[in-house]
Amino acid sequence: MIEVKDLVKRYSKNTAVDHLNFHVQKGQIYGFLGPNGAGKSTTMNMMTGYLAPTEGQILINGHDVAEEPMEARKCIGYLPEIPPLYPDMTVLEYLRFAAELKQVPKNDRSSEVERVMGETRIKDMEHRLIRHLSKGYKQRVGLAQALLGDPEVLILDEPMVGLDPKQIIEIRELIRGLGQKHTVILSSHILSEITSVCDHVLIISHGKLVASDTPENLGSYMKHSDAMELQVRGSKGACEQAMELLKQVEGLEVRTTPAALEDVFLELTDEENNGNSDTAARQEKSESFSLGKKKQKTEDTEEKAVSVEEQKSDEKEEQ
Repeated sequence: MIEVKDLVKRYSKNTAVDHLNFHVQKGQIYGFLGPNGAGKSTTMNMMTGYLAPTEGQILINGHDVAEEPMEARKCIGYLPEIPPLYPDMTVLEYLRFAAELKQVPKNDRSSEVERVMGETRIKDMEHRLIRHLSKGYKQRVGLAQALLGDPEVLILDEPMVGLDPKQIIEIRELIRGLGQKHTVILSSHILSEITSVCDHVLIISHGKLVASDTPENLGSYMKHSDAMELQVRGSKGACEQAMELLKQVEGLEVRTTPAALEDVFLELTDEENNGNSDTAARQEKSESFSLGKKKQKTEDTEEKAVSVEEQKSDEKEEQ
């Protein structure tokens, strides 16, 4: 369906995409995951023909995006991070305009617009000005324009950014439904968004592909390196004693770091601790232990130390 071969994009001395290679199979939902600035949007812009690559090749259904741009674009529906909407148009006017731009046959435009409004559940908003729509409905209108012409591939750049929790759930369900008829590629920097809807995950970092697998396989691969952060507040001696106890646990690696400025800031601006003169002094003595799985932070030094000691004594009695 889609092949990306040795894709490179350079801006002067900066390499945004660095020899990227991956293959997208038909009929699946692919998640393009990476931090901000990793090269996700740049790659998507090259896949859709909006940006020319410095090197490499992109094939959509066998059509080279650089050499056969019109044929390749016919296969693609694209929703950029900021939907290309006209706020002074109604939803219906905008979709009719977009259908004309996409060269949907004139006799089919009305039925095509009705179809995409039905699929994205915006029929009730067809006479509403786009400027008066919520962020969630604007995203739906953006998805509707991407669906015009019934493309085989949907490329969605950060489709859930800026949405509230209810809107995110609605867009997730919509994307799952679209995945039954289309090959979908969506990008995000939020792991939960990817794992909740995608069949396959592509992880990009600094413009390079660092992982490509199912969410389940990637999760299994990382199980051996799960980490937990345990925050202990108390005197230096108490922290060192707790650390020594933890080091005795077989298979547990313990690393300590001093309290960060961010931790001090959060502590000092916490409403529960606001005005407490002892807060800063306690925070300066804090130590953070990196352990096995990430869990909630604990503030009770003595309780944690006692629980470890009790566990050790129980083990001795059993022996």
